[in-house]
Amino acid sequence: MPSDAFSTLFSSQPVLLAPMEDVSDAIFRRICRGLGADACFTEFVNVDSLLKGCSRSERKLRLAEDDQPTAIQIYGADPARLEEAARIAEAAEPAFIDINCGCWVPRIARRGAGSGWLRDPEAMVAMAERVVRAVSLPVTVKTRIGWGLEEQMPIVDIARRMEDVGVRALTVHCRTAKMGYNGVADWSWAARAQEVVRMPVVVNGDIRTAADVQRALAETGCAGTMLGRGAIEHPWVFREVKALRAGLPPTPPTPTERLDLLREHLLANVETRGEAWAVPYTRRYLAGYLRQVEGGTSLRAYLNTSNKLGEWLERITEVESRVEASAREDTRLAG
Repeated sequence: MPSDAFSTLFSSQPVLLAPMEDVSDAIFRRICRGLGADACFTEFVNVDSLLKGCSRSERKLRLAEDDQPTAIQIYGADPARLEEAARIAEAAEPAFIDINCGCWVPRIARRGAGSGWLRDPEAMVAMAERVVRAVSLPVTVKTRIGWGLEEQMPIVDIARRMEDVGVRALTVHCRTAKMGYNGVADWSWAARAQEVVRMPVVVNGDIRTAADVQRALAETGCAGTMLGRGAIEHPWVFREVKALRAGLPPTPPTPTERLDLLREHLLANVETRGEAWAVPYTRRYLAGYLRQVEGGTSLRAYLNTSNKLGEWLERITEVESRVEASAREDTRLAG
């Protein structure tokens, strides 16, 4: 992404789809972008696996022509390997390259990758500088406010130092690494970071609805917001943000829209990776797609026991037919 395009992206307080392993693949990115996401991030790319030629890691780098703007996120504990992986990622022509310094999962953080970098902020900044120097694309960093329960989180100083070494934007998940997803995200830390730098700071954590997006921006003065779990639960959130910004009331998805998107997502997964993998994989989205659908609870219970595409499609169509018949009856009675 040219520097001016990167600046343009962050000039309008973008709403970004977070990098999420086994979630933010090309299919889900396309869905969220179609609903209004301003930019997306890939799943985590393990630099060690990438440099070994792992097909799964290489697959994550493949970006279709319409999969833009998308950032490739890399993670690892070795600065030299991160530098080398960044060069490989650059060849895939993403919008920019993001370094994961925020993943709290113990098996990753214990190795010094992800949020493990927060145990040594000086080394973290030095690593980011190496990556910045290795590529011509903009480099961004996603991190947390600190490692543990320190009285003073290091994020404000890290923000200053990251900007000094050429990092172009910083996403702050407003919890410590040790918190995982527990407790409440403290957005004030993102606000403090944004106050001391000119580069964009993106606020992340506990942002699930369009109203949350508006409130997070108002409270922090940050340059953008990032949604993760909120997008899984309700990908229409991106559309609803656009409506609010246009001064319009957000339009919730109809039950038919929910079922249609579930079917579309399922079939795209099957086409990409085959029925045996795709059907059980799609279950993680059911709670969001079937919320507020009449008969959705029983449909979800059934789909959680079936691994056959034909059965899924048959049951989805049955529920859709009942929903549409109910809507017609409501219209008739109202008239």
